[in-house]
Amino acid sequence: MNQPKKIAVIGGGIVGSTTAFYLSQTDTDVTLYDEETGQATSAAAGIICPWLSQRRNQKWYRLAAGGAAFYPTLMKDIGEGLQYSVIYRQVGTLVFKKTPKLLDKLEKIVQKRRIDAPMIGELAVLSPEDIQEKMPLLETRNPALFASGGAKVDGAQLTQTLKEKAQQNGVVFHKKKVSLHVESMDESPYIINDGTRQERFDAVVLAVGAWLPKLLEPLGYAVDIRPQKGQLVELQLDAETDVWPVVMPDGEMDIIPFAGGKIIVGATHENDKGYDLEPTKEQLQLMLQEANKLVPELEKATITRTRVGTRAYTSDFAPFFGEVPHAPRLYAASGLGASGLTSGPLIARMLTQLIKGEQTDLPLENYPINDYIQKSNSSS
Repeated sequence: MNQPKKIAVIGGGIVGSTTAFYLSQTDTDVTLYDEETGQATSAAAGIICPWLSQRRNQKWYRLAAGGAAFYPTLMKDIGEGLQYSVIYRQVGTLVFKKTPKLLDKLEKIVQKRRIDAPMIGELAVLSPEDIQEKMPLLETRNPALFASGGAKVDGAQLTQTLKEKAQQNGVVFHKKKVSLHVESMDESPYIINDGTRQERFDAVVLAVGAWLPKLLEPLGYAVDIRPQKGQLVELQLDAETDVWPVVMPDGEMDIIPFAGGKIIVGATHENDKGYDLEPTKEQLQLMLQEANKLVPELEKATITRTRVGTRAYTSDFAPFFGEVPHAPRLYAASGLGASGLTSGPLIARMLTQLIKGEQTDLPLENYPINDYIQKSNSSS
């Protein structure tokens, strides 16, 4: 199959913006549509440190670890220096566990992973005194596992930069909500309607996260995706936070320091809120209370904003990507959940490889789209 010449990317989160950027480097006309409402990436502040996860799904781990290893390449490709970047920076990650035994177990797992993932860097169990040297305002009596290769990334700044670079390369950008229609499989079977005009494309990439069912179900597909609400709090602290490590306590709440005293606390994982994007004071206060226990100085910090986004999950919490069944040159990716900022760029590169007819970095059969998107029995 020849490489398509006119491609639409719907969704400008981490997968969509990265896909548009890499497609912009090919001999292809690319149009990016992104309404931005509820986008998980723009609300997210990511921790790039999958090696410290204890999820047992090895296919997920290979994808996440590959995504972490891909970040320096992505930064180089967009012209972003690694040492002083405000988008992505390796500052290390501190992980706490409930008991020393659980911390020791995690250290042994990660030591084995270092063989294939040298990017983990220095690995050590730090005493409370050692922890305070790395993050002076953190108060704890417990040890923590430190991995120097852990990094932080600002999702909103990253996707904005990717969009700007893509547009510099000729990508046309429309900030609009769209619908997708399919006609007979001729050269340009896909019609995108943005409410004011229609345009035909010979290939389309659907990178809309939790909104994938809303685009595909009208075309007769059943889609295994559910939304999850995530809320974060952005704080301003009078402190030198540039090189502070990311802090992962035992639980869902994380503390992510950025340059200039900016601290992100989050995020919630709310499975019963659907596509609700309203901040919830009670949930945010609970997170802040947990954060204040570790960093009491945060009580003096100013809340500058709250962020709310919608993650996409499958029923078995596994991501997928590839060509939609029975729809040549219609591609989709979803189900990334809370690891979207880690694995999203690598998935985008693999979608680009797939569109170009190249071998993908990881086997597509490990992330089978056919298990999550199926043609309905009632559809023609």
